[in-house]
Order: sequence, then structure tokens, then C-alpha cells
Amino acid sequence: MIYLDASVALAQLLAEDRRPPASLWSETLVSSRLMEYEIWTQLHARRLAESHGETALRLIGRVALLELAPPVLARALDAFPVSVFLRTLDTLHLASCDYLRKQGQSVKLASYDRRMTDVARAMNIPLLDLAQS
Repeated sequence: MIYLDASVALAQLLAEDRRPPASLWSETLVSSRLMEYEIWTQLHARRLAESHGETALRLIGRVALLELAPPVLARALDAFPVSVFLRTLDTLHLASCDYLRKQGQSVKLASYDRRMTDVARAMNIPLLDLAQS
């Protein structure tokens, strides 16, 4: 199972230079419901909702979305193992990923966010190699 961070979804949607490998989309994908809001916020901010909306809906529909349940929110309140500044949404994504692992799921994080990947490593969350072709 791959935990998909919004940075990867947006890189795909916006055809950035650093797009994930095509093989990613054949994996079982999961993310926090937050990813949906992050995608739409970025599309609206760039005035791309109309041109990219259908593609965004298909991408979001491909991902199992985890709700912000009390155990996830409680984990986000706890300290994280690295003293880097984490943004609020990053802590919620990492807490969601950690929650899945504590439920016995084998999860790899797919993210282009350096802060998130640094903390994920410290939490022993495996990272998906996004450089693979």
C-alpha cells in the first residue's frame, strides 16, 4: 500500500518535471481526506479547476481516502521524532500514515516534501522511490 502525499498527486496533475513513475498508479493508494482539499485548493489558486477538474476527480477517485478519525488526530498532537518544523497538514498526513501502520498495514510513503520524508525516515516509515522509472 502506498500513502500518497498531495505533493505527488499535484506533480502528476500539473505535469511537473518531477512526476512519479507510471507504475505508481497501478498500486493500492491511500491518503488522508486532506489530500482532496489540498488538490482543489491548489487548482483553484492557479485557476486550473475547470481545465484540470476531471483529471483531478479521476485521480482522487483512484485513492482510498482515510478520514481524520480521533486516533489520527490524537497522534498528530504528539511530538514527532525529528526537530524540524512540520506544517500542520504534514503532521496530519504523517499521523494518518502511522495510524495505518499501527493497524497492521504495510505502507510506504510517496512524497516530494523533504520535511515529511525526513520525519518519515525517523519514524521508520518506508519511502517509495519516486525516481524509479
